Amino acid sequence: MTTTTTGATLNKGVFLALLVLGVVLVVLGVVESDSVSSSFSRLFTGEPTDKAIWLLIGGGLAAAGGLGGLTLRSK
Repeated sequence: MTTTTTGATLNKGVFLALLVLGVVLVVLGVVESDSVSSSFSRLFTGEPTDKAIWLLIGGGLAAAGGLGGLTLRSK
């Protein structure tokens, strides 16, 4: 019994950490998209820098995975 309870608690901790990491990456992506280098990139290409895009995509996926894992019921 304690192994199952400990495993469920550990899984919730991992998903919570993934959610927090995702939120941090999204915030960093937003900050990066407002940076000077991203403004220059947007001026010439019409898009923010690749770094900003990857931070936003990675953060969104990590946050979604963490949120999905937290909302699933433990067996």
